Amino acid sequence: MSIDRIFVAGAGLMGHGIGQVHAAIGKQVTLYEPDIARAQAGRDRISGNLDRAIAKGKLTADEGAAILARVATTDSLDGVSSADLVIEAVFEDLEVKRDLWARLDERAPATTIFASNTSSISIDRLAEAVGHERRERFVGMHFFSPVPVMPLVELIRGSATTDATEAAIRGLTEALGKKLIVSADRPGFIVNRILMPMLAEAMRILEEGSATADDIDTGAKVGLNHPMGPLELADFIGLDVCLNVMQVLHDGIGEEHYPPPKILVDLVAAGHLGQKTGRGFHTYPRA
Repeated sequence: MSIDRIFVAGAGLMGHGIGQVHAAIGKQVTLYEPDIARAQAGRDRISGNLDRAIAKGKLTADEGAAILARVATTDSLDGVSSADLVIEAVFEDLEVKRDLWARLDERAPATTIFASNTSSISIDRLAEAVGHERRERFVGMHFFSPVPVMPLVELIRGSATTDATEAAIRGLTEALGKKLIVSADRPGFIVNRILMPMLAEAMRILEEGSATADDIDTGAKVGLNHPMGPLELADFIGLDVCLNVMQVLHDGIGEEHYPPPKILVDLVAAGHLGQKTGRGFHTYPRA
């Protein structure tokens, strides 16, 4: 099927980037937030990204204006009535997502594909929120942050997802110029199944006092040739997000190396969530 109109539910860190990359390839995008000011803030972030690209010579002013003109905002779920594809990019919480999907299912055309940007939650559990006929068009489409820069998308098939739905997402991903990988519907999928235990082990090294946060990050960057240290990366992702994903892994797999470290639990409880709050394993801005 042709995908021309995209409704992005959630205009935050991930959602605005998802909207931007689709508008950049000519798609009509609607950013949804229940508070219109938050939806507009997402569009403003796109505008800022485009202005920086223009300043660097990556886009002309006319190209930037054309991309932005394809991005609309709304605070009404009724805006989904003309969508070919809905991409959900709200907080990584099962019940929050299921509630949203149920309301979207009541309003969207029968042919609309539903794609969740979840980084760890079971697609089948999310799809339980929609009618049986919709479930064949329900899929995981996990982008990575920052979306305009990171070239990977994870596609996660639920038990009812059809080949036609996968083909439609494959074609869209190819048009976006991104690499697609496919995962079974297992906790953490591929990337977070690898990443989160590594971040947790770095946190445990810090927790037991074996090394400083700076030395742990330097060890990964210099010794493993990683572009960012694991504690820096956790701060960038958001410690609340890391905690949620680790809990999903622990609940779904249950092996000893999956429980979230106490140091992470304590930081989140104290409201220290990483870069977005100015403090996590490091303080920000960093000197």
